[in-house]
Amino acid sequence: MKNVLQKIGYMMSCWLSCPRHEQPSAGPIEDHIATFLKPGDVLLVEGSSRFSVVIKYLTQSSWSHAALYVGSENARHFGAQGGECFIEADVAEGVRLVGLSEFSGCHLRICRPVGLQVSEVEALVQFVGSRLGYRYDLHNIIDLARYFFPLPPVPQRWRKHFLTLGSGDPTRAICSTLIAQAFQSIYYPILPIADDTPAISADFIANSDLLLTQRHYSLFTPRDFDLSPYFEIVKPRLMGGFDAHQLHWRQSTDSPSL
Repeated sequence: MKNVLQKIGYMMSCWLSCPRHEQPSAGPIEDHIATFLKPGDVLLVEGSSRFSVVIKYLTQSSWSHAALYVGSENARHFGAQGGECFIEADVAEGVRLVGLSEFSGCHLRICRPVGLQVSEVEALVQFVGSRLGYRYDLHNIIDLARYFFPLPPVPQRWRKHFLTLGSGDPTRAICSTLIAQAFQSIYYPILPIADDTPAISADFIANSDLLLTQRHYSLFTPRDFDLSPYFEIVKPRLMGGFDAHQLHWRQSTDSPSL
């Protein structure tokens, strides 16, 4: 019975991984993003698969996937072949190593933790590396599939209330919860709770003696790394010495005169 359920779950995950329709990315595509990546960076991805459509709907965000950059050298220690340098939790294949080409054509964003020591980055990388081979959360796959085939039938605007993310099984993972677990293992903040008060400024937390409480890792979604005040947003075009004065603009005859 277990093997049958696993086979059904795999078939559902493959179906969810297929693009739902062709649509252009909402943001620019960075061609040289690899140059600016550092181990420990979180890469957010705007996908277009059926799976991505549900995640973006549930989180009200452009980001549907997250992967952790571990670097080529660390990846080789984990058995990487070729240009694999990220660890991700794929809906069909589980926790695996992939290269940057896996996200080709997608709008990407680099979220970088600040002030980590070398030993902490190593611990972070080792945490996700030790999870290689874990399967995607089957409970989560079923919930996501229910979005497209709700039973009982309900209007689309109500479907969000019928869905949950994560079963809490430590041997299964979804992309953002795996990475959240890794950062929590080294006590790096994402969106912590201070004295049971979630609505409190990051500056106040940083400059006080308040005890922080970690949110359960299953509650994190890809957009939380974008929202977190403790991750720097790295934009390759600005890092490469951007100068707006060097741009060439096509003059439009429709432009209103000032």
